[in-house]
Amino acid sequence: MVAGRVASFGHAFRGVWTLLSTQANARIHLLATVVVVVLGIVTGLNTVEWSLIVMAISMVWAAEGLNSALELLADHTAPEWHETVGRAKDVAAGAVLLTAMGAVAIGLIVFLPHLGG
Repeated sequence: MVAGRVASFGHAFRGVWTLLSTQANARIHLLATVVVVVLGIVTGLNTVEWSLIVMAISMVWAAEGLNSALELLADHTAPEWHETVGRAKDVAAGAVLLTAMGAVAIGLIVFLPHLGG
């Protein structure tokens, strides 16, 4: 039982590595994550502000991971172009865009008071 749990973490870490090593947008999210965390440290965010930032970061990473998983499955199961598959991929990409926009809004709400805005 414990070995199965340990193995599942290995699969999850392999998935994170696949996400970062194969998806350019994930690397952009990684850079944004690092910038936001550094800015949070520099500005001295409080616990509530950190909670909002962590939630926003997690939201974007989850959306990006699910989008990438859908794209990988779609490309494998339907390697030729198909309108419905294309639309599904567009919707998944749109979900990432919407979560990123929400994260930017949270970032502005949290950081602007610290930056004199």
